[in-house]
Amino acid sequence: MKTKYVLELADVKAIAAAAEAFALKHQWAVTIAIVDDGGHLLWLQRLDGATPISAHIAPAKAHTAALGRRESKIYEDVINQGRTSFLSAPGIQGMLEGGVPLFKEGYCIGAVGVSGVKSNEDVLIAKAGIAAIGL
Repeated sequence: MKTKYVLELADVKAIAAAAEAFALKHQWAVTIAIVDDGGHLLWLQRLDGATPISAHIAPAKAHTAALGRRESKIYEDVINQGRTSFLSAPGIQGMLEGGVPLFKEGYCIGAVGVSGVKSNEDVLIAKAGIAAIGL
C-alpha cells in the first residue's frame, strides 16, 4: 500500500485566504472553489459582487482540473482547436481556463477553480492560493 497525501482543513483555509486576498487586492469579485483529488467540493467562497453563475463555474473548473490532473485550460484549448466532440466527455463540465490542480510529490491532491474575471486572471488567483501552502 502507498501513503496518500490529502488536503486538510487548515490547507484549504490557507489556500482560500490567500486566493481571497489576491482577488481583493485587485478588486476582483470572484468565486473560489477547492476540491479534493476526486473533485469533491471542500470549499466554496463567493466574494461580494461575484455573479451567481460563478458559483457553478468555479467548482466545475476545479473538478475538471482534479479529475484530469491538469489545468482546465488544456480542455478549452482542445475544443478551440476544433475538437468540439470533446464537449461530450462524460463527467467534465468546467472546460474553461481557471482550474488548477494541486500536486504533492507527483500526486494530485486536489484543485482550485476560480470564476468571475478574465480566465487568465482566474488562474492567477488560483495559483496565489496554491502558493500559500508551498505547492
